[in-house]
Amino acid sequence: MFLGVDIGGTKTLVAVLTNEGAIRESIKFPTPKTYPDFLKDLAIAVASLTTKEFVAAGVAAPGRVDREHGVALAFGNLPWHDVPLKRDVHRIVRCPVVIDNDANLAGLSEAMLLPDYDTVLYVTVSTGIGTGIITNQEIDPEFADSEGGSILLEHKGKLQKWEDFASGRAIVRRFGKRASDITDEKVWKIIAKDISVGLFDLITFIQPDVVVLGGGVGTHFDSFDDYLAQEMTRFATPITPIPPICRAQRPEEAVVYGCYYLAKKTYGKTR
Repeated sequence: MFLGVDIGGTKTLVAVLTNEGAIRESIKFPTPKTYPDFLKDLAIAVASLTTKEFVAAGVAAPGRVDREHGVALAFGNLPWHDVPLKRDVHRIVRCPVVIDNDANLAGLSEAMLLPDYDTVLYVTVSTGIGTGIITNQEIDPEFADSEGGSILLEHKGKLQKWEDFASGRAIVRRFGKRASDITDEKVWKIIAKDISVGLFDLITFIQPDVVVLGGGVGTHFDSFDDYLAQEMTRFATPITPIPPICRAQRPEEAVVYGCYYLAKKTYGKTR
């Protein structure tokens, strides 16, 4: 069995996966505001699992990580910095642990479902915007620390971070509603346009074979996919064609599946 731990800004998902990648059991709990409290709640969650022994564990952090030393440097919306995440989780789960950024792991999960594409660009549009670039079903080391949501783009006459006007947080601030509550097609057209400008910049630079949209906003892809396609068509050139853009196949559990894939790739099939 493998263990996946998806640490989110509001909730944490802990899942036990078989060697074949099927989720056997899972527990979800609110992510505490303090790191020590998180470790306590994680220990409680792991102790309550039916499975007690794991080949390895993959842990997703919503921010920057130091993979070599197993340290999570920043956690996005959580006020945690420079915490020895790999060491601390190992003490709880008693098995080898590997950590990475949540967008990278979600991208890895989705790329494993798209074996016909060499380069997959995964974009999670949720509270913020994160990106994962997967090449030949491996997290691309050249882009492992990319922060696509932070690219600067012109918006309303000034340079702004892409996620400052196209993320879920920006949508709530601008329209007073979460993506799940939006039914107005005019609003979705605006959202699609805001997403398209950053997406085109990433496509131009990375030149992926396919783009996968995930995250809280990405789960509503069917509400804006036609509008997004129209906007992207405006950018297309013979030099920079627009690749297929699709919705994440496992939007709610992509990260925890990515934890499984990374743990299995790193530590093998058997203990």
